[in-house]
Amino acid sequence: MMKPNAPRIRMPSTAKIGDIIQIKTKIRHPMETGWRKGGDGQTVPRDRITRFTCTFEGKEVVSADYDSGIASDPYLMFHAKVTGTGVYTFKWEADGEKIMTTSVPLTITNA
Repeated sequence: MMKPNAPRIRMPSTAKIGDIIQIKTKIRHPMETGWRKGGDGQTVPRDRITRFTCTFEGKEVVSADYDSGIASDPYLMFHAKVTGTGVYTFKWEADGEKIMTTSVPLTITNA
């Protein structure tokens, strides 16, 4: 069973060298800007993801800086060219030095 805030990754588990694969990421997070007032009239504290990075075997594939305009539960889709068997590592950095990571292996097929 997946943890409630565990990142979700959708991508193929196998591919051929040279293929272009689609990778979809989503993480549950409130993305509070620190500007909104709660029901009690008090400001809701800022709590947002500020940076996303995807690497393949330590080499950066894509990165994104998130600003206050990003909605809750950020979703990101991108493409990557397959260069070999290895592990994609996904990292979200949030306020308060919180870091969430997950990894997904990719295996090369000959077919």
